[in-house]
Amino acid sequence: MINKLLTQSYYGNTLLQYIIAAAILVISFFAIRLTKYFVSKHVVRINAAEEKALKFKLYNINKHLIPFLYLGAIYLCIESLTIPKNIEKIISNTFIIITTWYIIRFASQVVKYILSGFIDKSDNESDKKKIKALTSLFNVIVYVLGLLFLLNNLGVNITAIVAGLGIGGIAVALAAQAVLGDLFSYFVIFFDRPFEIGDSITVDTKVGTVEKIGIKSTKIRSLTGELIIISNSNLTNARVHNFKALKKRRAAFNIGVKYETKLEQLKAIPGLVENIISSCEKAEFDRCSLNNFGDFSLNFEVVFFYDSPDYKEYMNAQTGINFAIIEEFEKQKIEFAYPTQTLFLNKGEVVN
Repeated sequence: MINKLLTQSYYGNTLLQYIIAAAILVISFFAIRLTKYFVSKHVVRINAAEEKALKFKLYNINKHLIPFLYLGAIYLCIESLTIPKNIEKIISNTFIIITTWYIIRFASQVVKYILSGFIDKSDNESDKKKIKALTSLFNVIVYVLGLLFLLNNLGVNITAIVAGLGIGGIAVALAAQAVLGDLFSYFVIFFDRPFEIGDSITVDTKVGTVEKIGIKSTKIRSLTGELIIISNSNLTNARVHNFKALKKRRAAFNIGVKYETKLEQLKAIPGLVENIISSCEKAEFDRCSLNNFGDFSLNFEVVFFYDSPDYKEYMNAQTGINFAIIEEFEKQKIEFAYPTQTLFLNKGEVVN
């Protein structure tokens, strides 16, 4: 009697098939609820340092993964039954559309999460606006790719569409090759951050402060006041010196004294220079060496390090050191050399 009841057909399916479908649905729903419960219990134990990542995970689990799992459970339940072909096709297409939508939304959230990390790191409002614009651009790309994926799964031949987009893309790329090169270079500068607005940089022989980083070009205010505009592609291919990243500046200069300077005075010069530099705040003495015999002078090379990237501050310190050296040399009666020429006559008389 029970076997006959179970094998009785209703609307194309036996009672046993309906029971199996219902069991699949109930077990799937229970497993999903259980998974959600254990995930929530695990999430509570995550520390505050992972709060942002935690919010991202919770949002996507609740908004994308859990509904998608419920949808999959319903689809499996329906697929276990025998249904008319036209209804099965409608259900299959509906499942594909909803699945694609969840994938697109998840990909969009991933892009937003990654780019929001750059927003959190930046204190510049201009950079934040640019990142938001980039987020919109990447979202458009994600939706376009998702639409093509959907059309392909619905049986639409997208080969002609992709070919048309490819030909159009090639034409646009050839027509705007320089602009696209600058645009990609802008992305390189934006993400790699070799320099930022306000940094003092040297590009080839040009020195200045970065005022604006645009999509096509970067504007640099030179030391002499004029505005230098360099395309981003040229900038990324050039050798850039960023002085803001400079932690300790190395300074080297020469001191030339007369050949008539006594040996005791020459030996005293390294110690005098060391005392002067060591007394300067942020200056670290390295060496003072008699490095060569010049045409008209004995040349000492002085090297020290200055613990500040600020060029103006460094130059003020260098000026103070130079004045102190001049003052100390006057006290020690050590004379600086200047270009001279000595002629020796046949009679032995010397003329300067």
